[in-house]
Amino acid sequence: MATTQKAMVPAWHVRLINDLNTSDESAKKLVAGLSREQLNWQPAPECWSVGQCLEHLCITNEAYLPAISAALKEKADAPVEQIVPGWFGGWFLRNFIEPSPQGKRAPAPGKIRPTAHVGFSVLDRFLSGNQACRDLIVRASRKDVNRIRFWNPLVKGIRFTVGTGFSIIAGHERRHLLQAECVVSSSSFPH
Repeated sequence: MATTQKAMVPAWHVRLINDLNTSDESAKKLVAGLSREQLNWQPAPECWSVGQCLEHLCITNEAYLPAISAALKEKADAPVEQIVPGWFGGWFLRNFIEPSPQGKRAPAPGKIRPTAHVGFSVLDRFLSGNQACRDLIVRASRKDVNRIRFWNPLVKGIRFTVGTGFSIIAGHERRHLLQAECVVSSSSFPH
């Protein structure tokens, strides 16, 4: 029975759950042993601290997940094996989300900018948000995530497919966790 259920789980579902699990472990390692000063240390005034990177991810996911959840309501089951972003979604992922030296840097919308000082509760908030995302992925795995669309809660007038939305969340986490790792590995990082 377990094999049958596992065979019915789409490949995108497995990949994204693994991505979120990896992000959880990365975040735990980043925060482990840090002092409050280290959590909030910025390499430069315009650069975010480890805590700010995590808070930014929390705020972003708190905006995206309700919008994705609402889009899934009352949609018929029609599972797909892979996420296939449309041309705009693919372009957005390549240029603004996935960590890349060629990626474009754009200022975060005001709604998702982190506060100046972050407390250690940001890690629990991040982990809780990822659990909510995993729960939503389980619910969405029976749907056609390549056809169901939601309005981007951060940029007015833009719609993404649910699959693209999940890909944005996972890639966005990779991007900012890598940014936080660079903060900790900076030669100026306080020890």
